[in-house]
Amino acid sequence: MLCERIRDLRESRRLRQTELAELLGVNQRTYSRYELGEVAVSLDVIDRLADFYGTSVDFLMGRTNRMQPYPRTAPAVRPACAEAAPPEPQGTKRRA
Repeated sequence: MLCERIRDLRESRRLRQTELAELLGVNQRTYSRYELGEVAVSLDVIDRLADFYGTSVDFLMGRTNRMQPYPRTAPAVRPACAEAAPPEPQGTKRRA
């Protein structure tokens, strides 16, 4: 679904793959492979595409057909991965 949505959005705005590739900091071949579904698109790239097109990540991923982005109630905060606690392994109990 993602590959079709990003291709359709690009074509509806009459943009070239090279223009999107430049915006995302990848080469045109990599961007082409995103649209063909040949390589996985990182969450960062999906987020940047959603912002660029003024839509939601859910729309790009096919989770909704609503193109409008969700209203933001707070400034976007992207915590560093290092600050997040790793998930606990399954089947282990936390000691008190």
